[in-house]
Amino acid sequence: MAFKSDIVFEPHRIHAAAVYCSDGRFGDQCDQFLHEHLGLPNYDRIALPGGPGALAGHAAAAVDAAAVMSDLRFLVEAHELTRVVLIAHGGCAFYAQKLGLTEPALEQQQVQDLQGVAAALREAGVERVETYLARVAGERVGFEAV
Repeated sequence: MAFKSDIVFEPHRIHAAAVYCSDGRFGDQCDQFLHEHLGLPNYDRIALPGGPGALAGHAAAAVDAAAVMSDLRFLVEAHELTRVVLIAHGGCAFYAQKLGLTEPALEQQQVQDLQGVAAALREAGVERVETYLARVAGERVGFEAV
């Protein structure tokens, strides 16, 4: 065995997942927010460019969205998910480069996408869907419910 984690494996599922951007600059902060603020110790993770925005049906990500939504629906059934947390972040390259947006239109689109994806997940049977926007504030990242 090349490496053995010192973190104890928890076999109990908490029936929750988080969808957020794969931007590594926000990963640790998202984990801390989910663990410490929302109390989700071992949630299922879906990290992809644009996070929830990639699931919103934009033509620039249409093929990816269908595949990821299919995977997410699988997790809803197989892991009996009852809660999904969606997190978008300020200055996201997915919105800037793939969709060609700048502020303030970028953030407005993110909020619209969060709401649309949340509605789709509720239709897929998820009881509780939460949406957040992460923003850099000085040297820290803050999270705001939207």
